[in-house]
Amino acid sequence: MGIKTARFLYIFIFLFSSVPLIAEAQQEQDTVPLVQLFRQLQKDYNIEFNYALDNVEDISVLLPEPGLSIDDILNNLRQETGLIFTVLSDNVILVKKPDEVVICGYVNDKDDLSPLAGATIQSESGSAVTDDNGFFRISVNSTNEEITVRHLGYKSIKRLALNFNLQDCSDVFMVPFFEELQEVVISNYIVPGVDKLNNGDFALNIPKYNILPGLIDADVLQSVQAFPGIMSVNETVSNINIRGGTHDQNLILWDGIKMYQSGHFFGLISMYNPQITNKVRITKNGTDASMTDGVSGSIAMMTNPEVNRKFKAEIGLNLIDFNVYFDVPVGRSSSFQIAARKAISDLIETPTYDRFFDRIEQDTEVAANEGSVVNSDKSFDFYDTSLRWLSRISDKDELRLNFILVANELKFDESAQVDQLTQSRTSSLDQNSIAGGLFYRRTWNEAWRTELEVFETDYKLKAINVNVLDSQRFLQENKVSETSAKISVIHNLNQNLNVTSGYHFVETEVTNLDDVDEPLYRFLVSEVVRTHAGFVQLDWTTNGGNTHLKLGSRYTFIDKFEKSLIEPRLSFSQRFLDFFTFELMGEMKHQNTSQVINFQNDFLGVEKRRWQLSNDDDIPILRSTQLSAGISFEHSGWLVDAAGYFKKVDGITSQSQGFQNQYEFSKTDGSYEVKGLDMLFRKQIDELSIWLSYSLMDNKYTFEELENEVFRSNYDITHSLSSGFSLKWNALQIAAGLNWHSGKPTTPPVEGQEIIGEEINYDSTNNADLEDYLRLDASAMYDFSLGGKSKAKIGLSVWNILDKENAINNFYRYNNESLTETIQRSLGITPNAVFRVFF
Repeated sequence: MGIKTARFLYIFIFLFSSVPLIAEAQQEQDTVPLVQLFRQLQKDYNIEFNYALDNVEDISVLLPEPGLSIDDILNNLRQETGLIFTVLSDNVILVKKPDEVVICGYVNDKDDLSPLAGATIQSESGSAVTDDNGFFRISVNSTNEEITVRHLGYKSIKRLALNFNLQDCSDVFMVPFFEELQEVVISNYIVPGVDKLNNGDFALNIPKYNILPGLIDADVLQSVQAFPGIMSVNETVSNINIRGGTHDQNLILWDGIKMYQSGHFFGLISMYNPQITNKVRITKNGTDASMTDGVSGSIAMMTNPEVNRKFKAEIGLNLIDFNVYFDVPVGRSSSFQIAARKAISDLIETPTYDRFFDRIEQDTEVAANEGSVVNSDKSFDFYDTSLRWLSRISDKDELRLNFILVANELKFDESAQVDQLTQSRTSSLDQNSIAGGLFYRRTWNEAWRTELEVFETDYKLKAINVNVLDSQRFLQENKVSETSAKISVIHNLNQNLNVTSGYHFVETEVTNLDDVDEPLYRFLVSEVVRTHAGFVQLDWTTNGGNTHLKLGSRYTFIDKFEKSLIEPRLSFSQRFLDFFTFELMGEMKHQNTSQVINFQNDFLGVEKRRWQLSNDDDIPILRSTQLSAGISFEHSGWLVDAAGYFKKVDGITSQSQGFQNQYEFSKTDGSYEVKGLDMLFRKQIDELSIWLSYSLMDNKYTFEELENEVFRSNYDITHSLSSGFSLKWNALQIAAGLNWHSGKPTTPPVEGQEIIGEEINYDSTNNADLEDYLRLDASAMYDFSLGGKSKAKIGLSVWNILDKENAINNFYRYNNESLTETIQRSLGITPNAVFRVFF
């Protein structure tokens, strides 16, 4: 054999023997751990694999060929691994060994079918906890093992493994220890996410909430004005009028904490961050016996009551503020929420900001000063922070902590020439709130539950008004500090009957300060009122839910006045003829705080109202009596709802009603009576909602010490109407609506005899109206994906599209032998836009 032949055979043998090694190396290069492949497939196909890690952690498989469907990939994995892959609903794929017995399912609330995260599933051989979707998976050694399902506040379920669906995942429905007897009787009352309950209350479910005209975020206090009988005579959230009452007569709660401040921008937007607000309950009558204050109505906001198991975040920007929200799991049984907003005016002044600022400074010292004084460097800023920590301490114990901080600051410089020198000083207005609360619930067994609520809330309004010409500083402060502790015992007699009883202690301190440095003057008044209350309430509903009765009473002792008050509460509803519901409600309530206006230029004239305590003398305790009856019809998307009511409130003061006529400086007390009718017509067609609401009101004052003893209320808006539509089409939401109401009552001077004796000669009180109010609004919102689990939405709204300059208030002044009328106008056309990202 020659040398060339030998060399050729050597190369041939070497290449032939290398083929298996190359193939083996290539095979190793194309394999991947099964767990890693699961993670990649979950991203690519938007699915979720559920498996026991010890069953798959040591398995490697070939990478799937590009372009294969998920079904083909699963078939290959079945052949390659010998494992069983079962495709369940909601894109969940269950992975198990051939001889393994796996129980899986979804745990839900029986009543509203919502998933229950954090439920514990226990077997003889292991345990599991449900995720955010209520899903669980647990392996058992035998189908005869007993499975126990537990969740705080729900009755435990014990069931043999063989009674679960072994071929698919079972739905497990848990019954609350104390079922909520307040059930939805009218869903999608105006738009999806707005419901009416069988106790007469209204509920806003913020996560399911469709947009309303003119709004791009679920501004709570703007949204409630969509209900008939609720409006604002000056289109602010700091002056909400429920059935003809004043804003201070509304009880506003945030997770059970009473708040004395409502808005940012001194009332143009709500100060309650909608990102952390989960539900809102609106009560116009038939209030729970456990609640005090709010002689006109109640607005109760609540955060999410469930522990979150996954990190969530939102970042948003609109033409007013920048906002963030985080929901962070802390271990397996608690979560922490934080939401914050900050005005962007220190970075950029948008057209929306300019509109808002012009509105709040209108006819105040901020807009124009006296004589040669020039205002400059005007600025406004606000921020808020809300915190909530929730912990499921055990299957029977729940603890919640809340904190909220809100701040508004308005500043401007006043400059003038004094002794041929330019003097400049700063005036400012600050409005702040800080509050914290604790809630603890213990479910002892299926029949007994106790709840403890404690909060401290503090409010402060502070103004520094400088007079450059006289080198004077005028300081004003209004502070409220309130401490509350309430314990409730709920006894479940049976599945249809609950009895709630408890004790409630409240201490309220109100401080008012007027301080002048030149000449020296200081007036400081601080008063405290303590109340002790006991309450009892019965909640009963029939098995079918057609009949519901809530009957209760509240006894209150006010120690400072040594006065006892007994206040019955009633709410009754009856469904009949399938589509009709009749309701009857009544209540008696009281409150010890109210807001008054001493002078129109107090607090720079921007926020003129200050809180004060009743003294049971010239400032009486506010006491209300209300009765209402209504009927509703709902069928095939049609809804007609009507309710007539009568309400009387005693103990109001003339200073609390905002008079700017002949009674502006009068100090007396009286009452008001209002009779009215609230109606709503709604038609829903798939994702389209069309509505028309109408309110009729007759609202009259009685002040025995005034010249006109009985006359129309300043809040007597005789006719009020709103209509609109909301449409959701795939990822797009649009809404548009029209708001109209008759003009606010006003008192003009007598024509031809306007001035007598250097004073304005007013006609009969509130015998005329301002021009009718009309506003057209629209909104649009679009949701889209950013890839993976991140989403985003972009929205646009326009408030007052027609740019109509509505008159919302007027007053007359006589100066320098001249009579002038000042008309305060509403917001003009005001656009807003939002961009929000969800992680």
